[in-house]
Amino acid sequence: MTAISSAVRSLGGDFPAEAFGRTYRLWSRVGDFSDLFTWDDLNQIIARHRLEPPRLRLFNDGSQIPQHCYAHPVVSKRHTVWHRIEPANLHHQLKDGASLVLDAVDALHPGVEDLVSALERHFRTDVQVNLYASWTPKEGFGVHWDDHDVVVVQLEGAKRWKLYGATRIDPLRVDTEAPEPPTGAPVAEVVLQAGDMLYLPRGWWHAVAATEGRSLHLTCGLKPATGADLLSWLSDQLRVSDTVRANLPYFASPDERTTYLQALRKEFADALHEGVIEEFINARGSADPGRPMPSLPFVDGIPADGSLCVRLTAAGAWYGVDEDGHVVFSAGGQEWTFSSPVLAVIKLLLAGSTATLGELSVSSGLPVGHVAALISELVEAGVAAVSRRR
Repeated sequence: MTAISSAVRSLGGDFPAEAFGRTYRLWSRVGDFSDLFTWDDLNQIIARHRLEPPRLRLFNDGSQIPQHCYAHPVVSKRHTVWHRIEPANLHHQLKDGASLVLDAVDALHPGVEDLVSALERHFRTDVQVNLYASWTPKEGFGVHWDDHDVVVVQLEGAKRWKLYGATRIDPLRVDTEAPEPPTGAPVAEVVLQAGDMLYLPRGWWHAVAATEGRSLHLTCGLKPATGADLLSWLSDQLRVSDTVRANLPYFASPDERTTYLQALRKEFADALHEGVIEEFINARGSADPGRPMPSLPFVDGIPADGSLCVRLTAAGAWYGVDEDGHVVFSAGGQEWTFSSPVLAVIKLLLAGSTATLGELSVSSGLPVGHVAALISELVEAGVAAVSRRR
C-alpha cells in the first residue's frame, strides 16, 4: 500500500462520523512519506519558478519578513519585474528562526498533486496543499485559526502542535463576526513525527513549532461545503419558479404579503428534500474545472494508439445511469450521454487511475479507435489529458 492510499484509508472508517468537523484526530506512523516531497524537490521548485509573495513567504515570530530581505528584483528584457531568491540570504533568514511557506505546492509537484487528487475524491471537495519548513523551535505564526479543515502530513522531523479548540462554531472566511482568541491552556498538545498525520476542524486555534532541528510538513486545506453554500445554490436553482422571480410585494397589502411569503416558504421547503445535499455536492463537483492540462501535441483529436495514457483532470466528475441504461457523465460544467459499454471506461478513470487507451479498450470491450474518439471529446472539453507516459 502506498503512503497516499494509507493516508486516505486512515481518513475512512469511523473518522467521518466521529471526528470530521467535530474534533481533532492524530494518527501515528500512517506511512513513509519521505519520498512524497523532499528537500531536493523544494530546492528545485525555488530555483526554477518565480514565486512572488504570497506564493512563497517567510514568517518569524508571527510577522512576515519583507521580500527584499531574501530576494532581489530582476527586470527581464521584456521589462517584466520579478524577484529572484538569493540562497545565501534565504539561508540566513531560515537559520535565524524564520519558517518558509509555499502555497499551492500541489500545482508545482506531481506527487503532491496525486495526494490532492486522492483527497478530493475522498472528501468530494477542493483541496489545496501548502508546504511548511522550519529549522528552529520558534512559532512562525503564533496562535491562529484556519477557515477550512486541514489534514497535516509530517514529512520529516517533528512538529509540536498546541491545540486550543474553537471559540466560534464553524467560523467562515466571510462572517458576521470574528472568533475571539482562546484563553487558558491548550486542550491538547501533540507532537507529529515523520509519517504521522493530524486532522483539525476549521476554527480550531493552534500554534505550531518544530521540536528540535528541521521540520517539513504538508497542510492540506479542505474547502468546506456549508449550509450557506447550499442555500446560495438553491436560490439559483429556484429561479425557474415564478414565485421566486416575482417582485417583492412591498407595496401590497399585509394579506398579499403573507400569501407571497407562504408561497415562497413552500418553494424552499420543497427544494430542501431528502436528497438535496447529494444533488448539491454532485452539482458542485461536476462544475469544478479541476486542474486542466493540455494534451500536446494532439491538437486535432487523439489517435488510436493503445499505448497513450489517459487521466481525468476534473476531480469532481461523477456519473449516473438513466432509465434507458445510458451513462450520464458530468465534469467541468458539461454533461455527456454514452452507451452502456462506456461505463467501464468512466469507472476506471473516476477511480483516479491513469490508464492506457489499450487498457480502457480491454475493460470496456470497445475498439481502441472508439475509446480514442470518446477521450477526444473529454480532452476537447478540458476535463481529461493524454500523455505518452504515466
